[in-house]
Amino acid sequence: MNKIFTLSPRLANQIAAGEVVERPASVIKELVENSLDAGATQLDVEVEQGGVKLIRVRDNGHGISKEDLPLALSRHATSKIINLDDLEAVVTLGFRGEALASISSVARLRLTSNTGEEESGWCVEAEGRDMEARLAPAGHPQGTSVEVRDLFFNTPARRKFLRTERTEYGRVEDVLKRLALSRFAQGFSLKNNGRVVHSWRPATTQPEQERRVAQICGPAFMENAVHVDIDRAGLRLWGWVALPTFSRSQADLQHFYVNGRAIRDKLVSHAIRQAYQDVLYHGRHPAFVLYLELDPGNVDVNVHPTKHEVRFRDSRLVHDFLFRSLHKALADVRPGNEPSAQEDIGAEADTASELSAQQYSPTEQPGLSFSAQRSEPSAVAERAPSWSPTYTSAGSATSKRPSMGSPASVMPPASDNETVPPLGYAVAQLKGIYILAENADGMVVVDMHAAHERITYERMKEQQQAQKIQSQPLLVPQAMAVSEKEADYADEFADIFVNLGFELERAGPESLLIRQLPVILNRANVEQLVRDVLSDLIEYGSSQRIQQNINEILGTMACHGSVRANRRLNIAEMNALLRDMEATERSGQCNHGRPTWTQMSLAELDKLFMRGQ
Repeated sequence: MNKIFTLSPRLANQIAAGEVVERPASVIKELVENSLDAGATQLDVEVEQGGVKLIRVRDNGHGISKEDLPLALSRHATSKIINLDDLEAVVTLGFRGEALASISSVARLRLTSNTGEEESGWCVEAEGRDMEARLAPAGHPQGTSVEVRDLFFNTPARRKFLRTERTEYGRVEDVLKRLALSRFAQGFSLKNNGRVVHSWRPATTQPEQERRVAQICGPAFMENAVHVDIDRAGLRLWGWVALPTFSRSQADLQHFYVNGRAIRDKLVSHAIRQAYQDVLYHGRHPAFVLYLELDPGNVDVNVHPTKHEVRFRDSRLVHDFLFRSLHKALADVRPGNEPSAQEDIGAEADTASELSAQQYSPTEQPGLSFSAQRSEPSAVAERAPSWSPTYTSAGSATSKRPSMGSPASVMPPASDNETVPPLGYAVAQLKGIYILAENADGMVVVDMHAAHERITYERMKEQQQAQKIQSQPLLVPQAMAVSEKEADYADEFADIFVNLGFELERAGPESLLIRQLPVILNRANVEQLVRDVLSDLIEYGSSQRIQQNINEILGTMACHGSVRANRRLNIAEMNALLRDMEATERSGQCNHGRPTWTQMSLAELDKLFMRGQ
């Protein structure tokens, strides 16, 4: 008796189904992706009992001809690739030709289609052990409908792994939302148990796209998001990133697309995490809806059965582009340039994003008085105390402060023909912690210590970068044992270590010598740091760990050197701090990711006191 035999077509398809058909949501993903590849502009999805009883996907795409319908249910049959060149530059969402065959092997599938060239359409079903296709005429407009009933009816072991109807429907909804975010030009609808739950119209303009994003991700996301559009070196990144203050306890609001394909990629996640490193509160996760576009030949999408992962041909270039683009976008958000202004942050739009810095920029001196900020100070400003905070090398502020409480030191609102700074003018200090200011919209509350900590930190980083990293040679070089691969990467990326103040020398096939290191890291665990950097280089082709360690030390110094709580400031001191915030990158968050200021509009204040009701 033979020990090796050929599997039946149905059993082979059921095994393949284990990779692509996990639950109703994965069926809908495959079917909707086929509809999008067919050029559909409207996609209607209907489910019953969470998709276990019924899944119906209908589109108005190109349709499938009568001759091709039986082939559509065959394994490894596709219209999307023909040769290896097509596979190396895939532009469609699907390409393996397994989905319909796999689904029909574990459910009752009926496929009806019309190319529009005939008066009626045709429908096909696959039945029996050999899954023979049965063809019959059927009325149908141009496009395709796929009806899937009784999922896993013939594989009860798989059906037992399904969750409750509510859970399965929630996953269906999540999948369709991700697909609706990937294609703004298409309309989508979702009907659950006979009731229309979602209907998203095609969105071609940016306001329409933002409306769809708000419908899917929530209006709070759009209210706290910055639109980015950056094109450089054959790569384009566009979409929306949320401010660090709109962080999440889970990574549940992160959508990233590569050439329209939703992916979950370690390299992408690492680059985005590093971009938020300096501004995100510990343990929190950023929120974003981002789209990366590049030459299809520079990304391999055929690396995972579910097509959730990709491989970039130049991973270091992509990682660096994502990190630098998002790092700059977040840095450019400061008072006067909030998301509500809906300003795009792009590679060529630096002047727009630095509007407030141009209008209220500090002079050559480290600190300045409030009256020096304005070209035409009012009479009251001229009578205000002439105080200028002086920032020492450690970032602390010192001053000779006059006595508090002089009526002349309180700044009145600006006249109608005078530009009011984004953070307005200080009017008081509360409990030695908060600065209360008045701007054109209402009241601004500033956390004094948090704001000054960010200002001091950014200045220290600028000084450190301008002077380049100070290094010191070790009297006795520190030897460390590494793998041969790690030693090879230390040689290949030696320039990265040199630029950051390290000098590494290869002492053997599996050993390195640390001959020089940055002065500021003389007390750090240098060997572990080098190992972590090499690990990043091997995994992502890039690393920011050395700079992060330096920044952590500068952040600690800035925290200790900043103005402390319960220190009394006069009006001039408070206004100087507000002007510095407007000119400082990332001034919306302190070094630990906490917000530094908040705005209360006049309408919000009126509501508190029921004015006008």
